[in-house]
Amino acid sequence: MTILIGQSQVQGEEKKVVTAGPGELVLDGGFVVPETNSFGQTFRDYDAESERKKGVEEFYRQNHIHQSFDFVRRMRAEYGRLDRVEMSIWECCELLNEFVDESDPDLDEPQIEHLLQTAEAIRKDYPDEDWLHLTGLIHDLGKVLLHPSFGELPQWAVVGDTFPVGCAFDESNVHFKYFKDNPDYSNPEYNTKFGIYSEGCGLDNVLMSWGHDDYMYLVAKENKTTLPSAAMFVIRYHSFYPLHKYGAYTHLMNEEDKENMKWLRIFNKYDLYSKSKVRIDVEKVKPYYLSLINKLTLLSNDVETGLPEARCQP
Repeated sequence: MTILIGQSQVQGEEKKVVTAGPGELVLDGGFVVPETNSFGQTFRDYDAESERKKGVEEFYRQNHIHQSFDFVRRMRAEYGRLDRVEMSIWECCELLNEFVDESDPDLDEPQIEHLLQTAEAIRKDYPDEDWLHLTGLIHDLGKVLLHPSFGELPQWAVVGDTFPVGCAFDESNVHFKYFKDNPDYSNPEYNTKFGIYSEGCGLDNVLMSWGHDDYMYLVAKENKTTLPSAAMFVIRYHSFYPLHKYGAYTHLMNEEDKENMKWLRIFNKYDLYSKSKVRIDVEKVKPYYLSLINKLTLLSNDVETGLPEARCQP
């Protein structure tokens, strides 16, 4: 099979950031990086007083108590069968119109807005990397787990920062204190630095807390996607802030992980800083993304790219 995804033009180099004016930073391609979120606060400030602070903290309390090694194994076994619903990629995007991420202190807009904000911001700075545009569009599609058709899981089992299970919880995790009520916290099999893992074992061999990231990764993997490994890495680890913001858990990474981190760090700028109250004109950009889905996902006699038949089959 032949893949129609262009090769990366970035060799570990991040785009230069220059000052554009008061309160703004600009990446070389033109995407404006704001200094504050849609509530006027610093991005990812979990202590700032805002209308969402209490709800976000309660979310993480529930998340940290319940996201155990056994819970993750059960969820992976149940949802890894991919036997619930078959929908197109765009249908999944539209389904997210109904949901707001309760773990996010920076935005309270429907999730389809975030998908398009991310993808459009990437498109400005990387116009030739259409695989990265598509990754921006689909990276949060796993949040369909919130919908009744997909099991209507509670938000703590779908969204929020992710972290490994099966080894000690790192103190860089948001609201770390609530892990003390997680059954793994006092389990000697899981509460050491390496736990059940070994140094350099590779993140593919590590169980991550269950949620939309790991679910979408499983959907893409089981559908035999031909998106590049960097795209799969972004999909599975874009919420793994203890790693890409604080450098925690690097002892579990292998060389391929370290290489893919270059793209994740680039992607993270757009995933985080594109969040705003400025709405995307969905109908205006929809034709481009539909053509992109077709280009990168359709099957033909000699070409297979993206998710087979442009379907997301959870």
